[in-house]
Amino acid sequence: MSKKVLLIEDDLQMQTLISNYLKNYDFETVVYTNPKDAIESILVQKEPFDIVILDLMLPEMDGFDVAKAIKEKLDIPIIISSARGDIGNKIYGYELGVDDYLEKPYEPRELVLRIEAVLSRYNKSSSLKISDFVVDEKAYSVSMDGYPIEFTKIEFEIFIFLIKNRGKNVSREQIINATTLEYDTKARTIDTHISNIRHKIGDDAKEAQYIKSVWGIGYKFIG
Repeated sequence: MSKKVLLIEDDLQMQTLISNYLKNYDFETVVYTNPKDAIESILVQKEPFDIVILDLMLPEMDGFDVAKAIKEKLDIPIIISSARGDIGNKIYGYELGVDDYLEKPYEPRELVLRIEAVLSRYNKSSSLKISDFVVDEKAYSVSMDGYPIEFTKIEFEIFIFLIKNRGKNVSREQIINATTLEYDTKARTIDTHISNIRHKIGDDAKEAQYIKSVWGIGYKFIG
């Protein structure tokens, strides 16, 4: 089964070169020139992709902002393909969570090898041990001391966001933006979800072992 690539690139010649070359290696490539259209496709319409190839110098929106928007919502690999090859840009890209950074110009065969390497890493076991929990984000599963925890989809998304920001204060607004909750979700709805999560993991709000309430801000995972 072919892998589906989202290519966000405004250079028409580069678009054609990459998409034609990837086709030879059984990659289906969907191309967008405007990054806002690409974000609409992957985040709003939820079109499934296996990997994103992303230019940085794009119309209307910088590529780093595109990467940030995608990574905040989806666990999908991103390879930056850009002429901006200085170390500062590379470091910033990796800090945002991009998986590889390929400096233009390059041979298309190198891009194929990078794609295959990144997908290979993603296809390996995705389980992660954090505190007393084993989390598999791709399988939407969490276990504690070997016992599965039956989270709802929203509870799982909130829990994942909290543990990814372990030790950091996160606001209710940040939780809403990082999950599939509606933008007009009320703060008390977040509090209800947190209360349900605490109940399922045996945490006490007054003597928190895992999720601490931070007055005036939101919550913090301390486990």
